[in-house]
Amino acid sequence: MATTVDEPETAKRGKYATLLDPALWTYIDRVNAWYPPGMDLPVDKQRSVYDAMCRAFHAGFPAGVEASDGTVAAGSHAIPIRRYQLAGKAPQAMVVYYHGGGFVLGGLDSHDDICAEICADTGFAVLSADYRLAPEHLHPAAFEDALAVFEWAAATAGLPIVLCGESAGGNLAAGVAHATRHHPRPAIGQVLIYPDLGGQEPGGKDSAGSYVEHAEAPLLTLSDIEFYRQVRSGKTQSPADPTFLPLRDCDFSGLPPTVVVTAQYDPLSPDGEAYRDRILAAGGRAWWCEEPRLVHSFLRARKTVPRAREAFTRIVAAIATLGKGEWL
Repeated sequence: MATTVDEPETAKRGKYATLLDPALWTYIDRVNAWYPPGMDLPVDKQRSVYDAMCRAFHAGFPAGVEASDGTVAAGSHAIPIRRYQLAGKAPQAMVVYYHGGGFVLGGLDSHDDICAEICADTGFAVLSADYRLAPEHLHPAAFEDALAVFEWAAATAGLPIVLCGESAGGNLAAGVAHATRHHPRPAIGQVLIYPDLGGQEPGGKDSAGSYVEHAEAPLLTLSDIEFYRQVRSGKTQSPADPTFLPLRDCDFSGLPPTVVVTAQYDPLSPDGEAYRDRILAAGGRAWWCEEPRLVHSFLRARKTVPRAREAFTRIVAAIATLGKGEWL
């Protein structure tokens, strides 16, 4: 027998009560259970809660995937990395993956199973980068680490590289693509998953679309976006810097073939459409898909929510296609 949500819970969910499937609401409620209402934690405690939540959602490794940890030297510090590869199989390409977490949370473990599944489903090597986090390390620290890991992979792997990132990691992947378009071995593709690219300033006079319509969407609100941008920048960053917000670049030519996947009920979704349009206008290849009736962070729901599972399958297929030097 189907269960019903009591009236107070329905009211709390607002317009999304009926827009989202019950399975997705179960996922959202499970995530929110880690963050009780009114909980205001310092960053170190937020990280502890986030890491524990990620461990609870960890789905394990597919058969045959092996992982090894290492570091990339970057001036005065070392960047932790984790490489995934199928045992006994030579990969045809490498995916350089940048995790999400608002530039404040996450690391090698937070998206560990996602990277392992990308490896298993594509046959490619996957290199995950543990870039420095804010507020201890303000912009451009995360970008510099993301760039250093790409340059290390390009110099040592001997494989075509596909850039990939989720949320904050999608921002970094795009930033690296822009910075390395004239590199001797540039990326052959990029796949950005609900990225924050800076299409609009939260709360600005020109805000429109999902930035307004879905400003209070489950799991990512407009105030969340503004908070993470300010923490990353220390409130002093120029929004015109394309290494901070890639959509603020003036030149979109020469970028690798690009796939952007967003969620319908995510304030960041218009960034994907805008980024696609800029690349197409500059003569490049780009494709944007807005996954219907999903929310920000849906990758973690791929095991329990059919729509999220189907979207993840499309994302992996796009990575595989670009890694072979082909187009959709």
